[in-house]
Amino acid sequence: MSTLLYSLGRWAYRHGVRVLLAWVVILIAAGGSAALFGQGTDNSFSIPGTESQEGLAQLSRTFPQASGTSAQIVVVAASGDSVEDAPYRDDIEDTVSQLGDLDGVLAVTDPFDPMVSGLVSDDSDAAIIRLQFNGQATDVSPEAKATLADVSDALGAELPAGSQVALGGDLFGTSVPGVTITEAVGLLIALLVLIVTFRSFVVAGLPLLTAIIGVGLSMALIFVATAFASISSTTPLLALMLGLAVGIDYALFIAARHQDQVRAGMDPEESAARATGTAGSAVVFAGVTVLIALIGLSFAGIPFLTTMGIAAAVAVAIAVLVALTLTPAMLGFVKGRVVGRVRRPRPAPRRRAVSDDGESPETDAAPAPVAVGKTKTNPWVALVSKHPIVATVAVAATLGVLAIPASSLALALPNAGMLPESNPARQSYDLAAEYFGPGINGPLIMTGTIVTSNDPVALMDDLGDEIAQLPGVARVALATPNETADTGIVQIVPETAPDDPATAELVRELRAQHDRLLDEYGIDLKVTGFTAVAIDISDRLGAALVPFGIFVVGLSFILLMVVFRSVAVPITAALGYLLSVAAAFGVVAAVFEWGWFADLLHITRTGPVISFMPIVLMGVLFGLAMDYQVFLVTRMREDYVHARARAGRSFGEPGVARATAVDAVRSGFSATARVVTAAAIIMFAVFAAFVPEGDSSIKPIALGLAAGIAVDAFLVRMTLIPALMTLLGDKAWWMPRWLDRLLPHFDVEGEAVEREIALRDWPGEGSTAVITAAEVGLVVHDETVFDDLTLTLEPGAAAVLVADDTRASQAAVFALAGRVATTSGRLRVAGHLLPGRLSWVRAHVAIARLDEASDPLTELHRALTGSPGLVAVIGLDVVAHGTLRDEAAALLHEAAASGTWSLIASAADPHAARLLLDEAGWANARTVRVSDSPSSRLTELHEVTA
Repeated sequence: MSTLLYSLGRWAYRHGVRVLLAWVVILIAAGGSAALFGQGTDNSFSIPGTESQEGLAQLSRTFPQASGTSAQIVVVAASGDSVEDAPYRDDIEDTVSQLGDLDGVLAVTDPFDPMVSGLVSDDSDAAIIRLQFNGQATDVSPEAKATLADVSDALGAELPAGSQVALGGDLFGTSVPGVTITEAVGLLIALLVLIVTFRSFVVAGLPLLTAIIGVGLSMALIFVATAFASISSTTPLLALMLGLAVGIDYALFIAARHQDQVRAGMDPEESAARATGTAGSAVVFAGVTVLIALIGLSFAGIPFLTTMGIAAAVAVAIAVLVALTLTPAMLGFVKGRVVGRVRRPRPAPRRRAVSDDGESPETDAAPAPVAVGKTKTNPWVALVSKHPIVATVAVAATLGVLAIPASSLALALPNAGMLPESNPARQSYDLAAEYFGPGINGPLIMTGTIVTSNDPVALMDDLGDEIAQLPGVARVALATPNETADTGIVQIVPETAPDDPATAELVRELRAQHDRLLDEYGIDLKVTGFTAVAIDISDRLGAALVPFGIFVVGLSFILLMVVFRSVAVPITAALGYLLSVAAAFGVVAAVFEWGWFADLLHITRTGPVISFMPIVLMGVLFGLAMDYQVFLVTRMREDYVHARARAGRSFGEPGVARATAVDAVRSGFSATARVVTAAAIIMFAVFAAFVPEGDSSIKPIALGLAAGIAVDAFLVRMTLIPALMTLLGDKAWWMPRWLDRLLPHFDVEGEAVEREIALRDWPGEGSTAVITAAEVGLVVHDETVFDDLTLTLEPGAAAVLVADDTRASQAAVFALAGRVATTSGRLRVAGHLLPGRLSWVRAHVAIARLDEASDPLTELHRALTGSPGLVAVIGLDVVAHGTLRDEAAALLHEAAASGTWSLIASAADPHAARLLLDEAGWANARTVRVSDSPSSRLTELHEVTA
């Protein structure tokens, strides 16, 4: 991957105008499509497979008057007046008549109707007009909402001074979040941090520009998607928040690496390519972790949350693509001006060549890795590594204290009670709770089929009286059959608010009565209503937290083992992540549940936070925490590996290994702390900017992410991890051999790029060889298959590889054909260096396995069909005998006569294979001996090369 990104970075640098225009055209096209086809967001929440959702579906078929969204107008009389007296009663009844003609209204409930109870307060100082609409809130037209608001305002104008009229209900229970000037403050802080980091105004603007383009595109695509899917209004804002944060950070990592290299004297074009290949590889890894975590939100099995995760993942994926292409393109525009102000000169870059065994000793061929001790030690890591036990205990204790409020964190879906106090829907919510009790804002519905009843009215009355006796039920507002007497409903007003945990307990108690009520009344009752739906969603999300947490932590453990080839590093990273999540939950609970700093952060109402906050925060914070882990610890690992190589035999002496590991912690931290600090401050600023004036749904998520980023970056990654790494010493980099063999390799540090650059001029100017191999070897499961393979194959030439064990010569052919990655030496095939370009060679080199083919001639013909080039043949001697020989010779003769084919082969009978090639006209065919091991084991090789 790093070599591919290296080439991509160079191409983008050279074709900056094309890259920029391409992204702008895509952005304009997406924006135009969003304007033409976007249908707006949908704040209706559903959860298939739950009792509440099934109940709503049943009501929509049999009792539509009770299934759609609702609105209410709360009327409070002036002090000393009664709503049952004139002019209140007359004006309210006139308003009820007007509302009956409103488009989409199924029913309007007159609070003074003798068949209705509970809509006039006990003291007659308040009344509620309730409206039932057809469909969900998104089905009600803006014109109908505007007319309803006009009618409500007219009622308020007619009533005596001192009275209050407030319009609210489920129809107005959620607000559509938008972007405010506060978010611009976050971007301004990010710009200031970038200026300080780069010490250049020109370079500082690049990450912001690339992030804005990426976010604009992702937002446009999300609104295009509203034409095909239901997307909540929180989704675009979450994508905006994440896209800005990671977009700025990913471009920052690449640009910072580029600036350091240019300051060290590297050519800007070469530097941009290397920065994309090295830092870009880490960006891809970090982006993939965020993507997996966001897509993992589908664990909850809730459609709107799955959609939210996918949309946010798209924003992150676009941020990665923009960073990898547009960042080097923009660096091409500024060229040498990227340096900025430099306080002191830096030494010229050293280059290194790659030895035959694949290692990279320092020479004058490529940039050398930063040597341990060469970087000025950061004072903070010096202090932490000097007192690692104190640092570990202090961080653990601090985060433990921060996590204490998390035990009181309550979850609920947003309702009107979470809106600002200036919002009429919030005023209606508060007035209804004050005069009718908090449960009036979240009634529950029990519904069931009553076709077997001979007296449905009496049945529903008896059922309503029974339910009214249950604890937690304030009253039964309605118990009635529908017009066809086949379905009955019981409308229950709880004693507590919709988002109160006691209401959730009441729902569970009502469902616990199911079997008893079925036996007694013969009705299969379901508990539903929008409050019950919200409770079911919260319960489903709560139940998903543990499996999602296991998924995230397990994923982080595996991914970090792949990157760092260590067991201890993933364990410390996972523990640090759990501490960060717990602390972030604690901060959110302290603000939203306990009310700390609520006024300062413009929190309009303390209480439960939005249900999907924990799972979203866990997913997003996981990806971002792994970003910092990768960028900090990969440099520590790199310094450790090179320091160990320099220590040589002395590494095994007492104390040397530990000292080397501790020095690597200090030097690795010192080399990356500046960039990681800048990235963390930027992310914190972007997330924190959404808290003061943000939407009530996004506020707790933004606060949790801001707190989590600050805690994870500065306390966990930059304090706890260096302390633990110091305590572990060289044991931090231990991994069992069997596990190392099982895990794939991911070149997150860009080692393949460094190796390719070091061998750029090998095997020498003017070389036309199809294959150049120098002391190439292959080790499988700690056993040498072959070693010291040295070969040069010119165009039109052929070579038969020979070994004491035929399997070793076969393995060598597989390696030369790009089917197996070699483990030592230098190998270039068709101009491409292996194993870095393994995928390209594998795709362009044909291979014929005659030893296993049922029809060897057909297999050989297939391999020699297509574009001329290199062909690898396993078991060439299979067609060198009997009736197959003549046809095989003809095929090979045609290839040899073209002069454009080169051939590499293995054979159990190399003499027969050579005779066949000679007969076919391969005059320059030769035999090459492969040095193999008597104990070669290739039983697993077949699976690798199949």
